[in-house]
Amino acid sequence: MHSFRSHTCAELAIANAGQMVRLSGWVHRIRDHGGVLFIDLRDHYGITQILCDPDSSVFGDVEKVRSEWCIRIDGEVKPRDENLINPKLPTGEIEVFIRDMKILGEADELPLMVFGEQEYPEETRLRYRYLDLRREKMQSNMKLRSDVVASIRRRMWDMGFREYQTPIITASSPEGARDFLVPSRLHPGRFYALPQAPQQFKQLIMASGFDKYFQIAPCFRDEDPRSDRAPTDFYQLDMEMSFVEQRDVFQTIKPVISGLFEEFGGGRKVDEVWPEISYRDAALWYGTDKPDLRNPIKMHDVSEHFRGGGFAIFARLLEEKGTQIRAIPAPGGGSRKFCDRMNAHVRQEGLPGMGYIFWRDGGDGMEAAGPLAKNIGPERTESIRLLLGLGQGDAAFFLGGKPRTFERVAASVRNVIGVELGLTDTERFAFCWIVDFPMYEKDTETGEVDFSHNPFSMPQGGIDALSGDPLDVVGHQYDLSCNGYELVSGAIRNHRPDIMIKAFELAGYDESEVLNRFGGMVGAFRYGAPPHGGCAAGIDRMVMLLADTANIREVIMFPMNQRAEDLMMNAPGIPESNQLMELGLRVIPQERS
Repeated sequence: MHSFRSHTCAELAIANAGQMVRLSGWVHRIRDHGGVLFIDLRDHYGITQILCDPDSSVFGDVEKVRSEWCIRIDGEVKPRDENLINPKLPTGEIEVFIRDMKILGEADELPLMVFGEQEYPEETRLRYRYLDLRREKMQSNMKLRSDVVASIRRRMWDMGFREYQTPIITASSPEGARDFLVPSRLHPGRFYALPQAPQQFKQLIMASGFDKYFQIAPCFRDEDPRSDRAPTDFYQLDMEMSFVEQRDVFQTIKPVISGLFEEFGGGRKVDEVWPEISYRDAALWYGTDKPDLRNPIKMHDVSEHFRGGGFAIFARLLEEKGTQIRAIPAPGGGSRKFCDRMNAHVRQEGLPGMGYIFWRDGGDGMEAAGPLAKNIGPERTESIRLLLGLGQGDAAFFLGGKPRTFERVAASVRNVIGVELGLTDTERFAFCWIVDFPMYEKDTETGEVDFSHNPFSMPQGGIDALSGDPLDVVGHQYDLSCNGYELVSGAIRNHRPDIMIKAFELAGYDESEVLNRFGGMVGAFRYGAPPHGGCAAGIDRMVMLLADTANIREVIMFPMNQRAEDLMMNAPGIPESNQLMELGLRVIPQERS
């Protein structure tokens, strides 16, 4: 017999009755029923119930075991009594009577229990991640992640892509986040960077004549953490193709993503139609470039209904350049209680409140209620109702100012309304492409123009588009949104050196700096680069949606905490003096404020 097991803890069935078997695993749970000890023995595959009675020669040893001890047992498989069968377990028809046992690894007192569904502080879970990972939900999440990655690879190979690896130690590149810098020992005072994405390398692969590339790529960004974003590193499906337009990329990635969500989505509906929505329309209708289309609510610009009207706050706002009044419909939200609750939510989000109108039975017919209705009068109120397609029992909320000051809150309100009023279909994956991103944005503090998205994208209209106002330039850039999360980002790339130099010039980079920082790629494009494009899909975020969790750390094996710390490995750490000397570095102590 094998040194540790003849079967896993998920394999034994009634057909094995009467056999002598050997199992190894962890003590999941212990129960003492009148002197007979029952142990649920757990391994990666499942659970088998084993038992030991006082007549067993190892009963005294079995009495000593505790939760999470790692043990090996030899025993006889016996059928359970009919009334004791557990249909929830694959092994629920049998149990194993212990004849011999060996302790493989004792466990100290546990800082968190593996058995059960107890909640523990995230700090505890991350510090003892190896215990947290033993829990059923975490085992399921990590298996799901592995299966998703395997499925991605199969699907990409089936479409004629090949996987190529790109460097991990490279040069700094402007990808929209901070780099992790790596000091060079051989070149004192100079630094490598961990790649924020394989962007330049995958474009160089296209310039090298490889038609289709993909990679399950690790990416590193020194970002502020969020529940749906890891603060240090993440993995993405990175892909690129030559001789393609935007439509070709969409048609290539769609069956991969939809197939994954059909395969691992637990039966939830996957939308067949993925609408294309311009960045400007997404901001207007949803307040975000990653809308949740499971919620049918669309916001509307109702500025003209308040301009010069009786509601002085909005009327004065609209006298300022660049301001707007948006309406958020709330079908079924027509009560003062609901309106007050939404206003409380807005105050939690940092704004003083919202205006609202709700329509109710007025005795002789429907009437509009709320402070806005009284101020702007029945004619304007009725025009707003008709525009929004609302009726009795419905409400509308209003926010005003420069869109950047309220869009984030408006998007949050829209989501809350959708959930609270039961409008959001939670058994569905709703996808949409966000297209026509602006290539540049102006810093509100300095007034300087910089890239707003991927700097290596081709501007729509080519070099001619770069001769006017940079803020009017639209790129061949696109994102794929699902259920309120950005899953995919990509672009048709800028493969023309003249256009690239001009594009960077508008963002404040002169030609010499472009050549210094991106000389390898610019040089390659001078030798017959093909038109090319691609995208990258966030694996962590896709698995997060498939696992039905809103916290990305639930689907990453060993994540950092919210402060970008690894509590288990005690990182980031303090380097030793000789390490710093080798690198020619000195740490300057930071004063605590």
